[in-house]
Amino acid sequence: MADTESPAAARPTEAAPAKKEEGSFLWFLVKLVIAVLIFRTFIFSTFSIPSESMLPRLMVGDYLFTEKWPYGFSRASIPFDLPLIKGRIFAHDPERGDIVVFKHPLDRTDYIKRVIGLPGDTVQMKGGVLYLNGEAVKKQRIADFVQPIGPHNLCRMAQFRSVDAKGTPVCRYPRFRETLPGGRSYEVLDFGRTPQDDTEPVVVPEGKLFMMGDNRDNSEDSRFPAEAGEGVGFLPEENVVGRAAVIAFSTDGTSSWINPVSWFTAARWNRIGDGL
Repeated sequence: MADTESPAAARPTEAAPAKKEEGSFLWFLVKLVIAVLIFRTFIFSTFSIPSESMLPRLMVGDYLFTEKWPYGFSRASIPFDLPLIKGRIFAHDPERGDIVVFKHPLDRTDYIKRVIGLPGDTVQMKGGVLYLNGEAVKKQRIADFVQPIGPHNLCRMAQFRSVDAKGTPVCRYPRFRETLPGGRSYEVLDFGRTPQDDTEPVVVPEGKLFMMGDNRDNSEDSRFPAEAGEGVGFLPEENVVGRAAVIAFSTDGTSSWINPVSWFTAARWNRIGDGL
């Protein structure tokens, strides 16, 4: 009688390829997760602009790529803020004028501001003018910053509401160009005299940074004591996540998931790809 293989005996042979494919897929997922973690820890991460504190350069609805390597790495560099690194490794100080994403000193919320003072610098505001190490930083009035009123720009201050030549409701903010020692310049907004326009001179301690928003009268930054969800105080350098590098995408907030056409009309195409 010829030997025959029973169906029961054949099943393990038939199941083996399926198990191997399942194991290969799981291993692929593991490698993908590791690759993403390495990329987000050491190379780039993403950040969305949540407020108007960095107007006019950064708007609500901007999505950025943030470079991780320029300043070294710390706990703040790790995805989910995991405490896997003590202090900073491969540390480098930012430069004055860099736009930096960082963790708030108290509640570890992500913030984004501009580096104004480095360790050892004396920083003061007098009459709305920035002083570094006793010298006034050049501040030049330029054309108003005009932005259409919309979901990402409600223009809550009535004195700045206007209409443009086409009759479109806009916000029209006073704009200035500030130039740091060494020649680096950027634009700031100034709404007029406010309490934060006059501060006592402070010396930035070793290992700390003095951060300010470009929208000077609408920014909780190092001019205010550190408080959860509000002022920053002196920022520990190990709280730095990375340097804002490029605007990857930008939307004015008028898009709707149920209207695919709006995904394109809401995009601010002229901002996409802008380097910072």
